[in-house]
Amino acid sequence: MNNGLRMLIALAMLACALQAKAQTQTAYVTDVLRLGLHRAADTSDAPFRSLESGQEMTVLERSRLYARIRLPDGTEGYVKAGFLVDDKPARLVVTETREALAQSEATLASVRDEFSGSANRIAGLESDLQGSRDALANLQTQYDDAAAANADYERKMRVYGLALPWPLALGAVLVALVLGFVGGFWWIDSRSRKRHGGFRIY
Repeated sequence: MNNGLRMLIALAMLACALQAKAQTQTAYVTDVLRLGLHRAADTSDAPFRSLESGQEMTVLERSRLYARIRLPDGTEGYVKAGFLVDDKPARLVVTETREALAQSEATLASVRDEFSGSANRIAGLESDLQGSRDALANLQTQYDDAAAANADYERKMRVYGLALPWPLALGAVLVALVLGFVGGFWWIDSRSRKRHGGFRIY
């Protein structure tokens, strides 16, 4: 067998494998069941209603083959007992689980929104708190400056006591000298006039 023939056979086998793979697909057995609801106790008549998998009902009477049931809307009839189970079918469980998951996701989204709003409020409060802290620090600085000025004033009061500052003391001395000079002149003038009969003689 030459190499060309071997290559043709290999290509043909590969093509067949690819075609077979392309024709195969994954499938599942359905769990949807339609159970007939009958008026006859042995379900020998035509069903007047179809019940889908997961339908809830109340069993009123039950034998090995048949059961008399009542639906939530009050409808009564007979079904084959072999199709009744105590546990919820997988389809119903999956549906309920999906609904619970959707509700949980909605609740989580709501909580996230509330947390986002709370985070924004917290950030605003923190900003207000920082502003209050800055204002308090400014007031504390002003208070410290005022306290220092007051302490300096009290120190000066203790040092000088009742002593007057030198400019004020000098002014008082000058005023006293002027008043003394004027008073002395007036006294001398008064004595001279009294001595000379009221005439002013210098």
